[in-house]
Amino acid sequence: MRIQDPRGISVSGAEPLHRRVPTADEDGKPLADFMMLIPGLRDWPRARFERALAAMHAVLGNCQEVVFADLNVPLNLLWVSVKTRPGVISEVAAMLQMRIPEALIVSPHGRGG
Repeated sequence: MRIQDPRGISVSGAEPLHRRVPTADEDGKPLADFMMLIPGLRDWPRARFERALAAMHAVLGNCQEVVFADLNVPLNLLWVSVKTRPGVISEVAAMLQMRIPEALIVSPHGRGG
């Protein structure tokens, strides 16, 4: 399944992540990225899953620094790539955790971060 909006937020599983993740922004500056584990997400009831997905879209879609996000439902993992700015990873992760308390940051100091 793949859902993509204009900001690059997607739910997919078709192509390997390493082929889809951007490494630089439109100005050629390296991006930072992080992962969040959402335990049990794949087994949540449909309504709860859809609320979580809507929350992800709301948070990630309204954050100017987010350039790419991918939700791997079978692994319960959310990958987020952001424009580098001090504190941006912590801010985005905290906003996601406010809406989805089960979300746990896995790699707070990803590539470029």
